[in-house]
Amino acid sequence: MIGKIETNKKKVALVTGSSSGIGYETALLLARNGFDTYATMRNLNKSNEITKITKKEELPLRVLKLDVTDDKSVDDAINHILNEKKSIHVVVNNAGYGLMGSVEESSLDEIRAQFETNLFGSIRVMQKILPIMRKQMNGTIVNVSSVAGRIGFPMSSSYVSSKFALEGLSESMAYELEQFGIKIILIEPGAIDTNFAFVTPKRALDTKSSYSHLMNKIQTNLFSTLANGTSPKVVANAILNAVTEENPERRYLVGNDAIELISARKNSTDKDFEKIIVGNLLG
Repeated sequence: MIGKIETNKKKVALVTGSSSGIGYETALLLARNGFDTYATMRNLNKSNEITKITKKEELPLRVLKLDVTDDKSVDDAINHILNEKKSIHVVVNNAGYGLMGSVEESSLDEIRAQFETNLFGSIRVMQKILPIMRKQMNGTIVNVSSVAGRIGFPMSSSYVSSKFALEGLSESMAYELEQFGIKIILIEPGAIDTNFAFVTPKRALDTKSSYSHLMNKIQTNLFSTLANGTSPKVVANAILNAVTEENPERRYLVGNDAIELISARKNSTDKDFEKIIVGNLLG
């Protein structure tokens, strides 16, 4: 590990959505392993805890404002890093949230906002980063997806589709970027014990909603599942291992539930797998 830490001291890492959960743990772990790390977040008022730990442990970590939905914010943050460090070697696109409700009761603006953060936010960061990495002829981009990027779940259609899109985008971009020595990695967590942000469509809050019974069941089972989910530290470790591997995999499933679900999906018919999902989330 010492050898890796020494090597990583020359590498600059950018992590989005670092105020809590996976981004928070990933930024700290990269810094603890020698990466010169920029922990970025939309709201700097949420940076107190990571700043306190950084000072206590004397980590090579800086907190920086970055809103992935804002062109200027992305440009300003990345230009700031380049002015200080001249290069960026690792990017972890982690910022995201979940829109939880039926498609019928979600407005187009609410669905667009979901994609603006989960998909276009990652694209916005990558488009700014890629000229830098091409010039370096190296770089690693980690896109934090989800097991929901490969499997559909009820009352999560907008979130699921944004992650499916991120998966297809990443897989396609890998062909384009291989010639420049740039790697793209997908991290696919299952249920994670973290304060992941869920947003409910305004129309779904109506107690007379045709989907309220289904929504109540999903929320009860989902929040119970998340409370017993995998620690975000496990995801951070998976990301660290991926970005320090010479030949990383394209995808990393994280959490026993994610591994079991993908295995079941591969070995089941569509109807049989639907029964598994219904049994777990609606039973």
